[in-house]
Amino acid sequence: MAVAGRSELFELLEPEVEALGYELYDLEARLGGGRGLLRVFIDHADGISLEDCEKVSRQVSAILDVEDPIPDDYNLEVSSPGLDRKLVKEEHFDRFAGSKVKLKLRRPVEGRRKIRGILVGREGDEIVIKEDAEDTRVPLVEVDVARVIPE
Repeated sequence: MAVAGRSELFELLEPEVEALGYELYDLEARLGGGRGLLRVFIDHADGISLEDCEKVSRQVSAILDVEDPIPDDYNLEVSSPGLDRKLVKEEHFDRFAGSKVKLKLRRPVEGRRKIRGILVGREGDEIVIKEDAEDTRVPLVEVDVARVIPE
């Protein structure tokens, strides 16, 4: 049996996590080859407590046991995305407009692969970053990793 990919796991788990009142913020899957790791990041407007993580962990475990998308042994971790959270979904770039961010790009934009500045927001399929007095436009498809810089 093949191991489900990240997008399949996201599709399976997102409705269940949302039914509990949380956002499935992100998911990391390092699976296959024996002992794997599945990290589930949840978020909520009021923040995330240990009890929230435990509740989601029980639900996710039950679903994974029934659906069995991961045939090998793995550890399941559920946590909040943290202060230096990754921006993963398009709506994250809208929600965190005004925040300091750092980007690592797949290919250079304006000759650079790393950009730091204030996230102005998302315009269509691009994000706008203010660096000093300049605005830099970055196509979303070129963003490898975007993270909020905690203040």
